[in-house]
Amino acid sequence: MLHGQQCGRWSGEVTLMDEHAQTHSRKLDHVRIVLDENVAAKGISTDFDCWRMPHEALPELDMAAIDLRTTFLGKSLNAPLLISSMTGGAHDVTAINIVLAQAAQALGLGMGVGSQRAAIGNADLISSYQVRRVAPDILLMANIGAVQLNYGYGVSECQRAVDMIEADALILHLNALQEAVQPEGNTNFADLLPKIAAVCRALSVPVIIKEVGNGIGPVTARRLIEAGVAAIDVAGAGGTSWSEVERFRHQQQSRQAQVVASFADWGIPTSQAIQQVRRALPTTPIIGSGGVRSGVDTAKAIALGADVVATAKPALFAAVSAHGSEAVYEELQGFIQELRVAMFCSGCGDIATLKQLPLSRRDAQ
Repeated sequence: MLHGQQCGRWSGEVTLMDEHAQTHSRKLDHVRIVLDENVAAKGISTDFDCWRMPHEALPELDMAAIDLRTTFLGKSLNAPLLISSMTGGAHDVTAINIVLAQAAQALGLGMGVGSQRAAIGNADLISSYQVRRVAPDILLMANIGAVQLNYGYGVSECQRAVDMIEADALILHLNALQEAVQPEGNTNFADLLPKIAAVCRALSVPVIIKEVGNGIGPVTARRLIEAGVAAIDVAGAGGTSWSEVERFRHQQQSRQAQVVASFADWGIPTSQAIQQVRRALPTTPIIGSGGVRSGVDTAKAIALGADVVATAKPALFAAVSAHGSEAVYEELQGFIQELRVAMFCSGCGDIATLKQLPLSRRDAQ
């Protein structure tokens, strides 16, 4: 099990002791599978490799003076980078959220927690999400599955999720494919938009809509913004596939596992989702996530239309290493340094300039 500020390598050994064993087990399954199995999307990519940043031989910049600071949803960030929502809901993963938050605080970044449904139903699990004591200043985002609005949740539960971690915003995540292939999935997504709108009207903080790795298209994004959503996290395809994660929870040779495997290439590539939503919504705050694996990916995502970028898997692997928060810090500091170099070598002195940078298609050269 994971303890303290250094998580150690995930052992896969857990003991289920409480009456919420099913939820507890699923949370631990998800972390174990992401760490130990090949759950990348198959047959589809983010398409970041299809784009090339222009090289500026004479940037006329002091690299040390490049300004990476930005503001998102009213909170200042030292760099346009967020740690994407990952986990919570089991005492075994509390240390993961702590070390992620420590790194976010040290670097001046933002962070989302995993779905808080487990803690809404079991107050004993609230502490697995609470990180304010180590990260008092960060942009912190609560998280609930939007589909739960069709399973008894409403404004009260959403506000509880915000209050329990002193969050600055609430993520309502959309995970239709994951729910469809999950053994215990909730698949009634009917008439969710009016309920999302009601939460947006009543909640004390901004609402972000986030996919989980299959992308949000421009028509849906526009409908969500019209309903009162403050920002869109496109969470496109090409990184971790949550249908692939769920496949490993089935018996691997079963017919159901074969059904799930059919969706490993499902979704909108991240770079396409960013561009499509930006064209449809020129002024909407956009988070670019889904398979972001470097600072160069981060730079490309911003040039393609994202305001900030979020990453998950690299931070998770670092969090469970023997060096815990130090490893997460070094991993994300590497992203930031790569971003700085990419901006320097393309002549961008600040994030506003990077947003206007024209990229070229590799296949067009």
